[in-house]
Amino acid sequence: MIDNKNFQSALEELLMERGIPKEKIFETIELALAAAYKKDYGKRGQIIRAEFDSKTAQSKFSQIKIVVDESMLKGEDEDDGAENVELEKEALETEGEVRKVRFNPERHIMLEEAKKINPKIEPGEELIFPLETKDDYGRIAAQTAKQVIIQRIREAERESVFSEFESKQGQVISGIVQRIEGRNVFLDLGRATAILPREEQIRGERYRIGERIKAYLFLVEKNPKGPGLYLSRSHPRFVAKLFEIEVPEIANGAVEIKNIAREAGSRTKIAVSSKEEGVDAVGSCVGQKGIRVGTVIAELGGEKIDIIEWRDDPEEFIAKSLSPAKILEVEANQSTKEASVTVAEDQLSLAIGKGGQNVRLAAKLTGYKIDIHSRSGEMVASSEEEEQAKETVESGDKKEIAEKEAQVETAGEKANEPPGKKDGEEKETKQKSKKIK
Repeated sequence: MIDNKNFQSALEELLMERGIPKEKIFETIELALAAAYKKDYGKRGQIIRAEFDSKTAQSKFSQIKIVVDESMLKGEDEDDGAENVELEKEALETEGEVRKVRFNPERHIMLEEAKKINPKIEPGEELIFPLETKDDYGRIAAQTAKQVIIQRIREAERESVFSEFESKQGQVISGIVQRIEGRNVFLDLGRATAILPREEQIRGERYRIGERIKAYLFLVEKNPKGPGLYLSRSHPRFVAKLFEIEVPEIANGAVEIKNIAREAGSRTKIAVSSKEEGVDAVGSCVGQKGIRVGTVIAELGGEKIDIIEWRDDPEEFIAKSLSPAKILEVEANQSTKEASVTVAEDQLSLAIGKGGQNVRLAAKLTGYKIDIHSRSGEMVASSEEEEQAKETVESGDKKEIAEKEAQVETAGEKANEPPGKKDGEEKETKQKSKKIK
């Protein structure tokens, strides 16, 4: 007998704290009761089903028999194969072909007998036979029920958490830094733990245990141990979502973010356009006295942000994308997606940017290969060459980081070696040196 008062209290806890749907809880209880009943009072091969009344906390039990005819039965010389007890009804028909079963009086009933009880019944359908209700279960049966409940509640909780975060994929969420393993950061999101991988972090950022940070949830995977949640702070969409939070005109659709080019931790270029007359797209994103863009910059640790007004004309758009440089002339070839840009001598450094960054980001934003020319016609820089140079530098940095990590790991292994091993090696070295002398 289940104590109804305690049951309702436990039910509320599962609903509120774990977010498990009520239907899943009742299904779990019914499966557990059926398993316990079969353990103590059932027979091998029986299909037992329980019906649980949540209001009275009472249970009803029934035995299920599947209706079969002669065409569904195996002959004496046919192999039984593996049969799933609970799913046999579904297994009777596979891809239009009838799968034969070995007749078991505890789980099957012949069509002729079944029609005496229900004249309209068809092969493959179920007949339900009520069983005597039992409230007293042995230790093994109770343990079986407990295991079923624990397993099912864990599965339901994992499913609930997955559904919750699947709906949040593509959004900015905040969490508390729980632990740091190597360069990977794990964030506590309340009902789950997410990972911020090294390659998705902003270069140069350092995180502290207990610190609350925001990140972009770019992937939600279903794993056996629970949902895999992957975060990013370097993703271009992270910047877009931060602007969506800070700028009401973006949230309500009056202003649209057309494209983003980003080198995380250093600089971002964002192209915006107005979809409503009288709305200034760039001004909306900057905000009064720069408060809106300032909030986003602060969240990104001081990353520079250029907000550019979108233009349908590629030459106008390319000229604006090279901001803050002032451009003299742009010649764009739409078929090859290449552009030649002429810049005054005193604007060349601004157009190219530190380490070629400005022209690289402008090329990503517009989708054009951009060549920078001086007034005399000499080509000073190319976005393609600057991109290749950047990749070369980054690959070298990655190699250097990997080597440093390997050195640290080796040093750690040596530090953890047993004292006896070190002493033995030193002693052996001394003995060898004596022999040489």
